[in-house]
Amino acid sequence: MDLGNQTRFSGFILLGLSEEAELQPLLFGLFLSMYLVTFTGNLLIILAIATASHLHTPMYFFLSNLSFTDICFTSNVVPKMLMNIQLQNKVITYEDCLTQMYFFMLLGDVDNFLLTAMAYDRFVAICHPLHYTVIMNPKFCGLLLLVAWLLSILHTLAHGLLVLQLSFCTELELSHFFCDLKQIVQLACSNTFLIDLVTYFATGLLGVVPLFGIFLSYMKIVSSILKITTAGGKYKAFSTCGSHLSVVFLFYGTALGVYFSSDFIENSRATAIASVMYTVVTPMLNPFIYSLRNKDIKQALRKHFS
Repeated sequence: MDLGNQTRFSGFILLGLSEEAELQPLLFGLFLSMYLVTFTGNLLIILAIATASHLHTPMYFFLSNLSFTDICFTSNVVPKMLMNIQLQNKVITYEDCLTQMYFFMLLGDVDNFLLTAMAYDRFVAICHPLHYTVIMNPKFCGLLLLVAWLLSILHTLAHGLLVLQLSFCTELELSHFFCDLKQIVQLACSNTFLIDLVTYFATGLLGVVPLFGIFLSYMKIVSSILKITTAGGKYKAFSTCGSHLSVVFLFYGTALGVYFSSDFIENSRATAIASVMYTVVTPMLNPFIYSLRNKDIKQALRKHFS
């Protein structure tokens, strides 16, 4: 039996955020609380949008999909982490690890494209208000969502197939609380040139291009807002995209910060701790950002519970 097959049966060891026994109950309680808040908050956003007819607009269509993706994103990581802490078992099988890695990348990519689609929606609403309903029609919004999922699936599938070709040595410890592609590749004994090349190319294409699209959209938005003569008009225009801008800074700031800092920080455990920001904290804060700053969402939630 070759090394690759041996690895598939033995699996990997997730070292988690800390190996200190006295910290495990604290970590379990903290992450369970954050997961429940994330799940409940995003579910309420979905229910509010689904039950309120006045929220059946392109902006809230993408927001409900973002909330759904965030629920799946955290559910892919946190429950396994909680189970490992509770059972005091850090082993994850080869198949489970690759499955977790696949859905982590897939849902992260979908989040990325959804934020880009929401930026384009705000650009059309503010810069071309008279043509908004024509451009952002239900068919076009559905097409944007379909393209987001298809591109994400193709990108993630390419990485998954390349990882399947790798063989691993006896060192199977991941200094993380989930199966991260970068750390899995670092454990490989076989040549990783091809997967490294694909990773850098895909990161540039699927990371930089959407981010540039968001930046360009907001450049046009700011330019249009500055042309508005009244202060009230400027505030009203900016308030429609303030929540989205906050989520963009939170998502890309934490994700890119962890990605680039991992090349300079030798301590993998520190990188794992920093990863909590975009894997757990950001999806947890999104419902608060959109509900606290949005009168329509708050009104729909009040009506739903009343």
